[in-house]
Amino acid sequence: MRERFGVTLSRTSVIIPALNEEDTVARVVTLALADNPLEVIVIDSESTDDTARRAREAGARVVDWREAMPIHSTRPGKGEALWRGVHVARGDFVVFIDADLIEPRPHIVRDLIQPFRNPGVHLVKAHYRRPLHSSPTGGGRVTELTAKPLLRALFPELAQIRQPLSGEYALRTSVARTCYFAAGYGVEIGLLIDVYLTFGVAAIAQVDLGVRRHRNRPLAELAPMAEVVTRTVLDRVPGISTVARAQDRPPLATLS
Repeated sequence: MRERFGVTLSRTSVIIPALNEEDTVARVVTLALADNPLEVIVIDSESTDDTARRAREAGARVVDWREAMPIHSTRPGKGEALWRGVHVARGDFVVFIDADLIEPRPHIVRDLIQPFRNPGVHLVKAHYRRPLHSSPTGGGRVTELTAKPLLRALFPELAQIRQPLSGEYALRTSVARTCYFAAGYGVEIGLLIDVYLTFGVAAIAQVDLGVRRHRNRPLAELAPMAEVVTRTVLDRVPGISTVARAQDRPPLATLS
C-alpha cells in the first residue's frame, strides 16, 4: 500500500493560484514540496509584489497566467488561474492549494490524494475548522450563510460536504479537463456540483485537515463573493440560467 501511495504522489501536480501573496506563498510552496509531488506550480495572476520571486526561490515552477495559455486572453478571477494551471499540469492528479494559508498543516498533498486509491473517487475535498479573529469558530461566513443553504435546498445530497468552498482539494486530471471552470470564487462549488452531476455523490471524498487559518476578509469583500457563489449554483440547476454561466471556461478536453 505504501508503494502505491508513493507512486500516486509522484504523479501529482500541485497548483497554487496566487495574486499578491508574498507573505505566505513561500511557506505554502515549501510545505507542498515536502510531500515530494511531481511538481508544484504557482500560477501568478500578474502580482505586483514579490509573490513570483518568493515562490520561485522556494522551489516552485512559477507560470505567469498569460503564458500558460497565450492564445486566450485572460479574464479576472481565481477560476481562470486554476483552469490555466490544469492546462500546464503534467500529473495524473491535481491538488489545488490556496496561496494565503497561514500556518498550513503538513502533508496536505499526501492527505488529499490518499482517497484516490479508490478508483471510484474523482474529487477529494478538504474540511477543517475555521477560526475568525480570536474565536476558534465563526470563519467561512460565505460557506455557512450562502453555499450550504443553497446546496441543502437545491442539491440535498451535497449537504454532507462540510466545506464546499474549500480551496484545498484534489481532482483526477482527466476529470478536471472535462469540467467547466466557473469565473472567480464560484470555481470550487461549480466543480463540486459538476462532478456530482456526472459521477454521483459517491465519487466525492472528504479529508479532515484540522484547522484552516487564512486572511479573513471584511464584509464588503464577502458580499460579491456570495453573489458569485449563488449564481454559480443556480447555473447548475436545470431550467435556470444566469449571465455568469457565459463566463465559465470550457472543458480543456474540448479545446484543440
